[in-house]
Amino acid sequence: MVEQSDRAPLLDWEEVPPAELVPAAPSPETEDSIHSGLSSYPTEGGVRADISLNTSPARPNSVTAVSGESAHSPHKHSGPGGDASATDEEGDCAFHGLSVRDRRVTGWEEKDQIVAVFVVTFDTRSGNMIEWCLPQDVNLEGVEFKSMASGSHRISSDFIYFRKGCYFGLACFANMPVESELERGARMKSVGILSPSYTLLYRYMHFLENQVRHQLQCPGQYSPLEAFYEDKKAVLPSGGNGLVTACPTSVLGPIVNRCMHPEMKITHPAGCMSQFIRFFGEQIMVLWKFALLRKRILIFSPPPVGVVCYRVYCCCCLANVSIPGMGVSAPEFRPFFYINVADIATLETEVSYVACTTEKIFEEKKELYDVYIDNQNVKTHRESLQPLLRLNSADREKYRKLCEQRQLLLYSQEVDGDCTSNEEDLFILFFMEQNNRIFQTLSEVAGSADPTLSAEHVRAMGLDPQSDRGFLVDLLEIYGIDVMLVIDNPCCPSHS
Repeated sequence: MVEQSDRAPLLDWEEVPPAELVPAAPSPETEDSIHSGLSSYPTEGGVRADISLNTSPARPNSVTAVSGESAHSPHKHSGPGGDASATDEEGDCAFHGLSVRDRRVTGWEEKDQIVAVFVVTFDTRSGNMIEWCLPQDVNLEGVEFKSMASGSHRISSDFIYFRKGCYFGLACFANMPVESELERGARMKSVGILSPSYTLLYRYMHFLENQVRHQLQCPGQYSPLEAFYEDKKAVLPSGGNGLVTACPTSVLGPIVNRCMHPEMKITHPAGCMSQFIRFFGEQIMVLWKFALLRKRILIFSPPPVGVVCYRVYCCCCLANVSIPGMGVSAPEFRPFFYINVADIATLETEVSYVACTTEKIFEEKKELYDVYIDNQNVKTHRESLQPLLRLNSADREKYRKLCEQRQLLLYSQEVDGDCTSNEEDLFILFFMEQNNRIFQTLSEVAGSADPTLSAEHVRAMGLDPQSDRGFLVDLLEIYGIDVMLVIDNPCCPSHS
């Protein structure tokens, strides 16, 4: 009975039954959308525009773009973390610089790419330590601190996304009271996995939650984790660059044409992006500008850190652009997720990132970040960025439109029973279209006979010619766009 109980969780490795992953036939609207301005393109800049967005599990998977001044055809997209998938033959997603077209040519499949599984425990004498792992020779240095956030002893459970070198990790933490003087009344463990991408990590959240409880109750019983690793382990290239180039041939066929993109399972009912924007309110427009400028953004919060990892992801979504080639010269805007003091040396060399931490000491290390967020307080110590903290009339107008569209969506859901769209789609598409409008205008001006950016151009982009001048100057420099900015300085207003 013990052995049978030990292996029972193997039946629930993945959150999604394989039958739900079969792609639906492409609709005419979906095929048309491949050629529209909202198609996704891989960019070397790291920010990828994906119109395959997070949705609620119970809702059908289509969305109509409602932001900006134009509407687009409905696009098929996958559910939260890809719970359900409906994509066209070509797809419109990007993953590690590979489009679906690239994958078809190379025979690449994004499936079964777990490179390590591990158990971390807290020892009253030694502190955080790796208790067990597969493969046994994998380098997990520092993972014992990444997978059990500082201050976790105050909470009963949590989940954590993090980076380890070129890999991403997901760990589930649990804290169980025990009657043991040796363990000082509490047993704390984390069970986690590493993968070259965080795209599919959400699928094993439920399994990891079960396993960490299993490890607390029955320490040392690793057979489910061993079998899990043998079934899901990745086939990595000999070059050691950490990217999956081939996967086991036993992979299910329906997965092949499935559109994969950076997304994570939504664990709270209202959704990741909608809660993110409601949490920050108008300040979201400040974060949007910092994200577009690829600044180093650090979010502080006490545990639990799981929901804060989602805020890291949401910050990255604010910078989505779907114009081909845009952002190639800009630094890569990557989510680091949870970080601690062991990551200081790594952060010293980073020029652009979004991360979160539970360690207050980071606030004092101003050389490591450009923007620091404590609760809802967004601040920067860099004088050149101070003006961006102040909302202008154009920012408030964009936020008003965002709220207005949200109300219209909620009304249509309540009155018309519209279940085809949701807040996640609305919010992400709103910022994507805003970004597309800015860069489309800048590209057109740069390619014209007179590459001069006028106040009219700036207003057409939804920006304030005066208040957003500094933002535009930085934007042009970072993205390498060659236009002449002739908007008058605020101290010398135009009389034309």
